[in-house]
Amino acid sequence: MTSIGNDAAIARLPQAGWSGDVKVGPRGLPGRLSMPAQARGVIVFAHGSGSSRNSPRNIHAAERLQEARFGTLLFDLLTDAEARDRGNVFDIPMLAGRVVEAVDWLCGQQVCAGLPIGLFGASTGAAAAIVAATARPETVRAIVSRGGRPDLANAVLDRLRAPTLLIVGGADTQTRALNWRAMLRMGCEADLTIIANAGHLFEEPGALQEALSHAVRWFERHLRTERPS
Repeated sequence: MTSIGNDAAIARLPQAGWSGDVKVGPRGLPGRLSMPAQARGVIVFAHGSGSSRNSPRNIHAAERLQEARFGTLLFDLLTDAEARDRGNVFDIPMLAGRVVEAVDWLCGQQVCAGLPIGLFGASTGAAAAIVAATARPETVRAIVSRGGRPDLANAVLDRLRAPTLLIVGGADTQTRALNWRAMLRMGCEADLTIIANAGHLFEEPGALQEALSHAVRWFERHLRTERPS
């Protein structure tokens, strides 16, 4: 992919695939937007506590989605100063607000015009993604949660309309139970996929790849240029 360095360059890019550093939303949060050639959708990442746009696990997940012709936006939900306050990493309303700002920013980018948007959340970021989706029900078309905490979005689960896939590790019994109970409360199409013998971070051989294969299939099914009838 061709590399770019600022937002102004986006509108001048050819249709070939490209990737570049961007400033996201009104706060100018640092991010990286990557668009494969003939992208069929864009996935916004909402990382969990202790993670960032530079996480090797997030970068690997983004690359797998790009291989499937989905654009990806990795960005930091908090400024450096905010991240030093541990209370902020569990402030779901604030984190959800940052995801909403990223979605709104993405909608204003010419290169993404007309493309459906999905959210990919992990840990507390999954709850932020769910809350953000309820705030933008006409924009967010699908959600995938990997090792997420959807229970932290309990107050809005019955209002969620974006089809949601919950992926958890079979050995992560506490998170699995929390995800199951949250799924039963969701007001949308929802599914729970368990990766056998995987822990919370999917560090076991092949576990992350299996989880990402399920995520790709979910987005392929639900992110379409035209809404299904």
